[in-house]
Amino acid sequence: RTFLFYVCSMMHALCIRAPALAYAWGSSISEPRLSPALPRDLPASGAELLPSARGSAPQTGASSPPLEAAQVLRQFRIVFGAVRRHFRHIEKQAGIGGASIWALSLIARQPGLGVNQLAALMDVHQSTMSNLLRTMVRDGLVQMERASHDRRFVELYALPAGLKLLARVRGPHAGVLPDALGRLEPATLARLQHDLTRLIEAMDVDSSAAQTPLSML
Repeated sequence: RTFLFYVCSMMHALCIRAPALAYAWGSSISEPRLSPALPRDLPASGAELLPSARGSAPQTGASSPPLEAAQVLRQFRIVFGAVRRHFRHIEKQAGIGGASIWALSLIARQPGLGVNQLAALMDVHQSTMSNLLRTMVRDGLVQMERASHDRRFVELYALPAGLKLLARVRGPHAGVLPDALGRLEPATLARLQHDLTRLIEAMDVDSSAAQTPLSML
């Protein structure tokens, strides 16, 4: 959950600021400009024109930071592209968003799941989850019942229409990014969380999207 907080914030911010960052990085690694033609009465030797350059150390690795940043940007593009393609495929197959499919799959797997429990599993705000469930109940995919042991609580059950819809949607139902994160080793996740924290701090962005489903960003 904590790592997904950073991923959501980062994705929301880069969707807004990636074009500016790409322009900045692209301009920093552009081809060097050609020097203007020398006047005819000046010597052609670079050493004679720039005597102060004699003995100076050659500049090496000056373009390494921008090139490395561009390579990381490419990796983010690959991740974002895969996420968007998956959600477009889900919506084409099911006619509903990726967040609803994920919620429906969790309810089908754990009949009687509570609203707060579902929100915690998906790491989203309870208000966001309530809005999702309202639509799913209206569409006849999910049923809400008062718990027999405590009438203050609501239990969620997938209806036959919801199960039928879920059966024809190719997974992973949680989405390609949460699914991949769930298969990484703890040490790898810890490194990613640390590095993404540094990235988010460098971008100086609002973290309000941290608990918004990826398909709703």
